[in-house]
Amino acid sequence: MNSPHLLWNRRQLLNRFGSGLGGVALAEMLAKEQAQAAGGPSIDRGVLGASHWQPKAKRIIYLFMSGGPSHLDLYDYKPLLNQRHGEQLPDSVRGSQRLTGMSGNQSSIPMVGSPFKFTQHGQAGGWYSELIPHIASVADDLCVIRSMFTESINHGPGVTFFQTGSQIAGRPSMGAWLSYGLGAENVNLPSFTVLITKGKSGQPLGAHLWGSGFLPTKHQGVLFRAAQDPVLYLGNPEGINDKARRLMLDRLKELHEHQLAVSPDVEIQNRIDHYEMAYRMQSSIPEATDLRDEPEHVLNMYGPDVKTPGTFAANCLQARRLAERGVRFIQLYHQDWDHHGGLPGALPRLCRETDQASAALVKDLKQRGLLDDTLVVWGGEFGRTNYCQGKIQPNFGRDHHPRCFTAWMAGGGVKGGALYGETDEFGYNVIKDGLHIHDFHATILHLLGIDHERLTYKFQGRRYRLTDIHGHVAQKLLA
Repeated sequence: MNSPHLLWNRRQLLNRFGSGLGGVALAEMLAKEQAQAAGGPSIDRGVLGASHWQPKAKRIIYLFMSGGPSHLDLYDYKPLLNQRHGEQLPDSVRGSQRLTGMSGNQSSIPMVGSPFKFTQHGQAGGWYSELIPHIASVADDLCVIRSMFTESINHGPGVTFFQTGSQIAGRPSMGAWLSYGLGAENVNLPSFTVLITKGKSGQPLGAHLWGSGFLPTKHQGVLFRAAQDPVLYLGNPEGINDKARRLMLDRLKELHEHQLAVSPDVEIQNRIDHYEMAYRMQSSIPEATDLRDEPEHVLNMYGPDVKTPGTFAANCLQARRLAERGVRFIQLYHQDWDHHGGLPGALPRLCRETDQASAALVKDLKQRGLLDDTLVVWGGEFGRTNYCQGKIQPNFGRDHHPRCFTAWMAGGGVKGGALYGETDEFGYNVIKDGLHIHDFHATILHLLGIDHERLTYKFQGRRYRLTDIHGHVAQKLLA
């Protein structure tokens, strides 16, 4: 009788050994060969091939406010803090929560009210600060989540947690998970792009935040710069024309494919894909990043900064252009929200930089019919304390606060004009519908048609996922 392993074909043999990487590489190689036979590059459909159910959102634009915006001065109105301004935070409210080293040694932790006026907007009557009038004007398109919470009390782990589902750097970023699971919608643009506001200070942003971790490297985010060449090393070197570059890539591809046939490593195929994508991006990136064809009324909607490359306004408009061209995940970062001091002066400036453009992005997508299947997310890594860091003074500051803070979503299958969750009257603890980061990620994946428990990757003997072993979909957020 023949042994069963003698009947294995080439695909089964490669899948059986090397933790399946050989089979993955072979499958990708065969897919490329079929696409070439059909006359062109193929769209990467991701490891899932299709969503687990009909998605509400096809893409995400994530506006990340790095540093921790103060929910108490923007979205979560607490008049009691103004009434009890200067009084000590009651021990019954604080409980056993640890404080950072910046305020943990204070002998006094006096509560401090917001110096900014709040008014109600939209059908739900949500309270919005005078600092964000443009965001308030689209209140009926927003689902404001006032009950976010996290374990992270410092910036590095806090930002990493939101971007990768873990406080420890090294895991795949959210955009990489989506690229891996769902693939791309456009063969000429990356599925995951990153834009960072130019010239900002604050906590540094590392490439691990948009990295692929242990996923194949082709799923990492592509960083767009505010420069004549948005993507580094994309153009041809001096003296090299398109014909010469194409010839070089064809010969290099033949060598890589020969190596792949001998040693089926998925990273060899990824290298081929990187080179081919870079070649196609030589024409697609200049077109996608050229804002000169935008009508004046659209530019005016985003505000006066939109014509300056690298500003938040310019990046928001760029995000809309990438979204309508099929980019799956567009990550924007805007730093400098870390106001341990000088909050009354600094927070208005940050809002002037971001308020109009954030609202314009929502309006622009809606006018173009893109908001229904584009999920816009706004938020930071945690909130700020209801007490003053140091002594109360006119130009006071607030410390980090992970126990409760605010984020919002718009479009992509979430309820517009909704208020989700509540905090106590001191703005210190969640009292209704708390939303942890794992729940936040599970809900986003659900809107994209993905069961967060079924998008996994086996690494070092364990299956990982964005939500680790946690996460519940916030059904009340869904339209």
